[in-house]
Amino acid sequence: MPRNIQVEPLRTEPIEDQAVELVERKGLGHPDSIADGVSESVSRALSRLYLDEYGKILHHNTDETQVVGGGSEPKFGGGRITQPVYILLVGRATTEVNGEKLPYRDVAIRAAREYVSSICRHIDVDKQVEFDCRIGQGSVDLRGVFEQSSVLSNDTSFGVGFAPLSDTERLVLESEKFLTLKLKKKLGALGEDVKVMGYRQGKKIRLTVAAALVDKEVRNPQEYRAVCDEIGEKLRENAATLTRREVAIDVNTADDPELGRYYLTVTGCSMEAGDDGSVGRGNRANGLITPCRPMSLEASAGKNPVNHVGKIYNLLGSLIAEEIVKEAGGDVKEVHVRILSQIGRPVDQPQIASLQILPANGVKLPAVRAKAEGVAQGWFDKIDTIPRLLLTDKLSVF
Repeated sequence: MPRNIQVEPLRTEPIEDQAVELVERKGLGHPDSIADGVSESVSRALSRLYLDEYGKILHHNTDETQVVGGGSEPKFGGGRITQPVYILLVGRATTEVNGEKLPYRDVAIRAAREYVSSICRHIDVDKQVEFDCRIGQGSVDLRGVFEQSSVLSNDTSFGVGFAPLSDTERLVLESEKFLTLKLKKKLGALGEDVKVMGYRQGKKIRLTVAAALVDKEVRNPQEYRAVCDEIGEKLRENAATLTRREVAIDVNTADDPELGRYYLTVTGCSMEAGDDGSVGRGNRANGLITPCRPMSLEASAGKNPVNHVGKIYNLLGSLIAEEIVKEAGGDVKEVHVRILSQIGRPVDQPQIASLQILPANGVKLPAVRAKAEGVAQGWFDKIDTIPRLLLTDKLSVF
């Protein structure tokens, strides 16, 4: 069956030529990102359980995790946790097959514990985090849709994607990764709860960085300030490898030494002291929050990777856009992709796949139309590879 793929001009000023651009990324230790990561880790653990036992991924959606902040008393040299963080696992799953009950709660809680431990190095999950699993059995109607001979969409929803990333987008994305995946290994005082906000006006970019510091690694305000200065300096060095634009960086601007106010934590994560988190309130499927670009409000993390288009189409939108830019070899400035499903219809047969293309100067749309359509067709042909890419960590959803 032919697919409804529509190619049209993208009628906009290129993002790099617009006067103002805003981009945000919430770091891996941010409460919203923790909720996303826990939801996705539970989904992947259940997927592996189903694959091991039955050879296919059964119905589940674990995209409603809630993180309820605890209590703490941080202080220079080391404080204490006064109340544990509470993490509630919510969603639906296949809990029984042919009368046999599955250990889904044990699998879900173990996955959540392992994820939090892997991200938050200063948190003792045995003492400082309480996990509660309230995942229940899925809707009969949705399970019926899932069990059809072909994979059918379980929702009428849309996904979007765009490419390539702008300088500002790439800088924000890579700056957070640099802090939470690289610099924290060398800088013991740097926690995982990081947020990077990028603002470009003309050719100048300013990053505002909120970085939680670990109190036991910092003895006094002078050491705290030195760590913040080092974070800023290392970020500037890293930025120089990513963009030629002038970049200004501010770190922990809410600090007020006169009032004794510092972004100081016991665990390196603000969820220790009342900051809550919910799935879908943070980064989109491409890892960024981009109000100057097309975005979907879907929470991709934790959704079923086989038939939930709220996850699949947002991933697919970025993959299609990125490959069109790559295959066009300089003939395309920007690509926006919008894909709409219809519940009960095969996931590889969207109602519409809209490809909006901004050709490079001197290039006409017909010169790249066939190539763009071919890329989209190719991804819909292999849409069943998305679960494997997710389970092997080839794709991220936040």
